Amino acid sequence: MATNPKVGDRLSYDGAVCTVRYIGEVSGTSGNWLGVEWDDPSRGKHDGSHKGVRYFACRSKSATAASFVRPTRPAEKPQSFVTAVTDKYASELAKTIAIKFSNKVAEEVGFDKIQRKQAQLSELKVVIVDGARIASAYFDGNERISQVCPKIVELDLSRNLFQKLNTVVDICSELQSLRSLRLNGNRFQDIFNDDGLESANDALRGVKDLALEETLMSWEEICHIATKFETLSTLSASANQLSFLPETPLLTLSSTLVSLDLEFNNFTAVANLASLSGLTALRNLHLKGNAISTVTKDPTHNPPIFSSNLRYVDLSYNQISSWKFVDTLPICFPGMTSLRFSHNPIYDNPDPEFSTQSKTITEEAYMFTVGRLANLKTLNFSTISNSDRQDAEVYYLGRIAKHLATVPEGQEADIIKQHKRYAELCELYGEPVVNRRKEINPAFLEARLVTVHFVFHPSTSETDKVVERTTRIPKSFDIYAVKGIAGKLFGAKSLGLRLIWETGEWDPVAGFDDEVEDSSDEEEEEKEEEQREPVISEELGENSQPDGKTGKWVKREVELHDGPRQLGFCVDGLDARIRVEAR
Repeated sequence: MATNPKVGDRLSYDGAVCTVRYIGEVSGTSGNWLGVEWDDPSRGKHDGSHKGVRYFACRSKSATAASFVRPTRPAEKPQSFVTAVTDKYASELAKTIAIKFSNKVAEEVGFDKIQRKQAQLSELKVVIVDGARIASAYFDGNERISQVCPKIVELDLSRNLFQKLNTVVDICSELQSLRSLRLNGNRFQDIFNDDGLESANDALRGVKDLALEETLMSWEEICHIATKFETLSTLSASANQLSFLPETPLLTLSSTLVSLDLEFNNFTAVANLASLSGLTALRNLHLKGNAISTVTKDPTHNPPIFSSNLRYVDLSYNQISSWKFVDTLPICFPGMTSLRFSHNPIYDNPDPEFSTQSKTITEEAYMFTVGRLANLKTLNFSTISNSDRQDAEVYYLGRIAKHLATVPEGQEADIIKQHKRYAELCELYGEPVVNRRKEINPAFLEARLVTVHFVFHPSTSETDKVVERTTRIPKSFDIYAVKGIAGKLFGAKSLGLRLIWETGEWDPVAGFDDEVEDSSDEEEEEKEEEQREPVISEELGENSQPDGKTGKWVKREVELHDGPRQLGFCVDGLDARIRVEAR
């Protein structure tokens, strides 16, 4: 520790790193104190204020990021980069372990041998010195980095004692093979006036991947650093308390930056990231774990439009609760073909008006998402096959029809406006039938009767004539009584009949659940899809694909088994079609 600590110094106490924010007296106590902000915000006791008096401010928004410690408390000694690497990797040479078989020594060939190989510092390509108390590139007497470990390709310098970025530049300037650099959890100071950073382009030119997570820097500071990496393709800026991205010079990387990670920040709307729309090479955007709930806060504003090269968007673990948000995604991300959308509130209740017990909630949300996004090829890491898409679109269209049935004809246009693909889906699969049911006063006798359309199939012979009869049966009649009525209507022995309720709804055939699992090889799946025989059903003609291939849907039927269960509990509504078959 410095003998006379200053504001801005980085110190380490028992492995916990902090930054000095204040030096002086604290009311009600004697002597001087160091007011420190811990890198781990759960480590402290307050936010820089004590008994109503504020002594300093923290970068962290946490209420427990700060503490007061005595200047006399011993801090851990800082290290140079060369010392930290040597201590970690060269010391492995002393850990040689021998295995004996029948009193004969055999060399260990497992993990320990790998450690000894890594200890050859000059051959090291991956170096991780996270939390090693590094404060400088060298101390007096250290060898040059280019002599000790010149072949480093991936370097992790996270959570160390750096104050200025010029120390990092000094380290990188001697690593000609460096391609990946992680600086997570550091607390760099006075970034815009760092002279070492201004001339860093040559030293950082080869780095393709940069991580600046948990640094608590502003977006302007992050961009100021990132633009010094002229060939940067991947930037990670997660967990930096960001809530809005102003226009910045990051556009100088518009032709190189391919992937941007902004997970676990504080964005609440897609419009907060509108300044990224100029990144023409961007293909992957990670927004997991924010608080995004809408596209724009002001409904009168147009949604931002990102580059058509942007293919993958991760919006999982946000606060999205409206399908209107999903409908707007093709406008914001016109090139999006892959989406991660799980763990949003919309998945908890995807269709509040028409919940179903035949599918899990997650499956319903999957169907609605695929049905609404025509260009999507992958959802939640699962490849969407042609049959998956048809299943989802038919299911979604059927749900629209049910919504239409709940409103008068004059209000249909308002419902259709909520479903942007309605006209397109009608072109593909035909306009759905909307069955409106007249509301009946539950006190009336009519509300306790079910209109049953019996369709009698005397045998399996095609020459036998199908007979239809319609009658009204009280809901309270059990299935034995219903079967007796059917027997009288068709002059048949009631116990020799089978009753099958034709629900009029469509269900996917067995195997649907298996097809929404993760797929590791999209190209192989497409090949298998071409070779796979289509599932054929006589009930699928009216819902076949435009190319003539049948889908994987069948009409749902429910057999009404003999028993005391009442008719009203076996069928939905006050109108039912029941097929009568001779056993």
